[in-house]
Formats: sequence, C-alpha cells, structure tokens
Amino acid sequence: MAKTVLVIDDDPTQRRLLTAAVEKAGFACRTAPDGETGVAIATDANAGADVVLLDLTMPGLSGMETLEMLAERRPDLPVIMLTATSGIDTIVAAMRAGAVDFVVKPASPERVVVSIRNALKLSSLTGEVKRLTRKADGGMGFDDMIASAPVMNQVIRLGQRAAASDIPVLILGESGVGKEVIARCIQGASDRSGKPFISVNCGAIPENLVESILFGHEKGAFTGAVSRSAGKFVEADGGTLFLDEVGELPLEMQVKLLRALQEGEVDPVGARRPVKVDVRIISATNRDLAQRVKEGAFREDLFYRLNVYPVEMPSLRERLEDIPALVDHFIGRFNASEGTRIVGAAKDTLKMLSAFDWPGNVRQLENAVFRAVILCESDMLQPHDFPQISGIIPEIASLPEVPARPDVANDVVPGEGASSFAFVEGGEVRSLSDVERDLIAYAIEHYAGHMSEVSRRLGIGRSTLYRKVREYGLESEAKKEAS
Repeated sequence: MAKTVLVIDDDPTQRRLLTAAVEKAGFACRTAPDGETGVAIATDANAGADVVLLDLTMPGLSGMETLEMLAERRPDLPVIMLTATSGIDTIVAAMRAGAVDFVVKPASPERVVVSIRNALKLSSLTGEVKRLTRKADGGMGFDDMIASAPVMNQVIRLGQRAAASDIPVLILGESGVGKEVIARCIQGASDRSGKPFISVNCGAIPENLVESILFGHEKGAFTGAVSRSAGKFVEADGGTLFLDEVGELPLEMQVKLLRALQEGEVDPVGARRPVKVDVRIISATNRDLAQRVKEGAFREDLFYRLNVYPVEMPSLRERLEDIPALVDHFIGRFNASEGTRIVGAAKDTLKMLSAFDWPGNVRQLENAVFRAVILCESDMLQPHDFPQISGIIPEIASLPEVPARPDVANDVVPGEGASSFAFVEGGEVRSLSDVERDLIAYAIEHYAGHMSEVSRRLGIGRSTLYRKVREYGLESEAKKEAS
C-alpha cells in the first residue's frame, strides 16, 4: 500500500514538479493550492495523508499557520516545510512548531524523496513506540486494531459492548487470528484500562505446574519451591487475566479455576487461607469447547461460566481486505526493530499475498513479512521476497482475472434455468440443501475455482465455504476448476 504525500503549495508549477518527483518514487500524491484545502484533506479520514510537503509562503493561510493547525488536528502527521529562503530564524521557528524537516527551493527530486522517506521512518518509529507503550500500560484500544474488513465490524461492536462491563468473554477462532489483540482492546476500552493485563497460555504450561503458576504457592510448599510465588491471578488483581487456549487445561485444574471464578479468591499451594482477587477473565480457544464437553475433556459447568459472552474472530482468509494494512503495519514494526528502510509492498506482492490462503492466519503473515523485510534488497517488498509463498501461488501475471458478476436476468430464463435450481420434475420444490449444493457448484465453475470470489459473491466467509464444499463432496470440483 503506497504512502500518500500531500503537497500544499500555491504555485501550480511547483505542485506539478513535486507531484512528478513523488510519484516517480512510488508514492501516491495529492495536492492542495492553499492551506485551508490542505488542512481539510489532511484531516479527512477517507482521503488523508501520511506526510505533508508544505510551502512556507502562501496567500491567505500562511505556511506557519497551516503547520500550527496540522499540529493541533493531526499531531502524528509529519510535515516537511518548503521555502525559497533559508534564514536560521525561520527554520528554528518551523521546527519548534512541529516540522520534521526543512527543504530550500528549488530542491532536487532526490533531496525531496530522501526527506519524505526519513519523515515516514520517523513517523513509523514514533507510532511503534506509542503502540508498545499503550500495550505495556494496558491501554490498547479498538483504534489500534487493523479491522477495516466488513466481517470485522461485528467483532468490534461486540468487543466495545463487552468493554462496558466485567462480563466474562470467550474469544473463539483459529490459531493465529489475533485473539489476544481483541482481549487487550477490550481491557483498554474498559474501566480497567491501565491496570495489569496478564496473559497465560494454558496449553504451554507443564501439567504439574499449572496450579502453582495460576494460583501461586508458598515457600517450601513442594520440592523446588525455594521462594513464594503470587501466581497469575494475584498478578492480575485489579486488571484482566487472559487465559489463552483454556480448552487445554487439565480436568483437575478446571475444578479449581471454576471455584476461583465463582468465589473471587484463590488458594495458593501450601497457603493456610485463600486470597481475595478482583480479576476480569477473558479466555480464548481454537477448540470446539462444546464438543470437548461432550467428550468429557472439559467441565460443563466451567464451559457455561466462561461462555457467557462469546466473540468469534474470523480467519485471515475471511478478511483479505485487511492484508495491505497489516503488511504496512508489520513493515513499520520491523523497520523500527531491525533498522531497515522498507517503504511498502509492490502491487504484485499484495496481489500474491491476497491470493494465499494463510492457514496460520495473521501470525503467519507477520512472520512472512519479517522474513521478507530481512531479504528485501530494494525499498519495496517484491514477490520474490516471499519465496515460500511465491512458490505455491502461480505467477502473478497468470492469476485469473475475476470475471464480472453474471447478470441473472440474462443468464436464467424464468421457468427454465430457475427451475433447474428450485424445482424437480412435476413442479415440487427441491430441498434447501440440494439447491445450496448446486448453487455452490455452479459458482465454483463460473468463477473458475477462484474461491475468494465465490465466497464474496455468495456472501459467506471462506471458512464457511470450504466447510460446505467438504459437506457436499465438492472438493474435486473445486480442484478441477482451480487447475
């Protein structure tokens, strides 16, 4: 996703020259002839800008006045000042007002592009520091989530409502979808914001240490207990305890967890009396807990205690629209941690990444971008920087173009094509499952096995589509069309 540069200059010749230099460097460019228009564009949530080139001397709203307004309304937006004079007093005044750089006109395109990239890198570093600070302080909010895909709207709404109370939340979803992120956002938007957020991976704790880690122990309570441990419940007192993969807890520990939830107190190993705790519980699992209950692997009473307010996180396959923003976010993070200067990902790269199924979800995408950032020898991530994916996905040029949506009125003649779906001979209505199976098979054939488009046209998530393909035995049809 190309970064957008906003050029604010009253001179049309300068706007054209700067636009040419900016676009040649691979950035998107917007222009404004005056300060008022520039501020309006910069503060527009839909248009916006990632960096501003601002002329110092303009009629009407001057460059300094425009800078002050931008600093007030978009304090995170880097602004580069442009001027024909290079007086030290002017430069100092602009820097104090919030400018990140100062370019004297006429400036070479190379100088302008270097300044833009430095400003973007500084903005990325600043944003990452702020994000990590909010995360460490338990203050992450829903604005920190990358969730513009339509399927995420319900997740955000449910999360915001959950944040308004202390109701127990159970987050469901495949491994790697970001269940802890939504848990942190619920905490950050609640009255417990800024309080401890303690995360425990229940599936990674040795079975003989689960009780001690969760509930604590006294010194000498067992062999190796050389000092007292408060336990995760006490560490989270006043804040939130996030129990990740809660379905992996041993049965005997489930009993003690249930008591802790019901009584609001824990019994440390070796302690003489229980310890009162004020903890909000958010749990998560990639398992079907209802099925685990039927199998006797999970207590039914604990299941009902945890499953008060379920929130289902969709897989990355169901939110492909978020991939460009996620890639951009991860590039910024790794630029900050690794000292690299990657500007973004090329269009072909994003096209390839959006065609991949991502069985490991957001976590897999994050690791793939990390590797690509290290491998990249240019300032844009290219398809060959993702060798494990480019080897699976066909060549970008050979990826099939998605056909236009068929016109039902033209394709189906009433009484003929429609009856093949809805009726059997004799005029009887077919069963819903038979109609659904044939419609899915027709869509797979019509869209040449392009499952992303099939799911979008049918209005269902890709995971749901793949489940129905398996249920109806259409795997061979999907493979045949895809090939």
